[in-house]
Amino acid sequence: MRSNKKLLVSAKVYLILDAQVLDHDALLQVLKDSVRGGIDIVQLRDKKGSAKAILSFCKEVLKVTKHRIPFIVNDRADLSVLSGADGLHVGQDDLDCLQARKMMGANKIIGVSCQNLEQALKAQSHGADYIGFGSVFQTKTKPDRQPMDLDLLQKVVKKLKIPVFPIGGISRENIGQLTSLGVNRVAVCRDILLAKDIVQSVGELRRAVSL
Repeated sequence: MRSNKKLLVSAKVYLILDAQVLDHDALLQVLKDSVRGGIDIVQLRDKKGSAKAILSFCKEVLKVTKHRIPFIVNDRADLSVLSGADGLHVGQDDLDCLQARKMMGANKIIGVSCQNLEQALKAQSHGADYIGFGSVFQTKTKPDRQPMDLDLLQKVVKKLKIPVFPIGGISRENIGQLTSLGVNRVAVCRDILLAKDIVQSVGELRRAVSL
């Protein structure tokens, strides 16, 4: 299987399939609609599901993405490997980037969640393929985390050589605050998952970061 790393360079909209927001059946339908809308990369975030259920869902996702759209599993390196997913996303309290690389291999995508410039530079130096940076705005996913200074986000985007995907409460309503800073990538959860028209939501987000 070829590497999907080259697709990261042009990726604009990163969809987070959060099992705390919708169940697996609903997430799968959102994914299918999002693919029609032009999603570039997708991640499963399931903090509470059983290994069996997550593995089964990952296989269903891969039937849709077919490795043409990178599919990333959050936290669970074991299930990412077993399912044949395209990569793994880790947080600051999970496996570090070097450990993740040993498990996943050279051709898989490794993403790291970062909240400051030091973490982002460290992840880059350890071979991360991209950074998820946030929380940018107030978000229900991390309700006790304060929104960040957007000047910091702008600094990180300019400093890093690998793709930076701002994350956290990003929607069609506030994305202009990011694009005005030169940000041209976003990771989005609820504004897609809970949209009345998924295809339209993805399309509007893509247009916003492509201007």
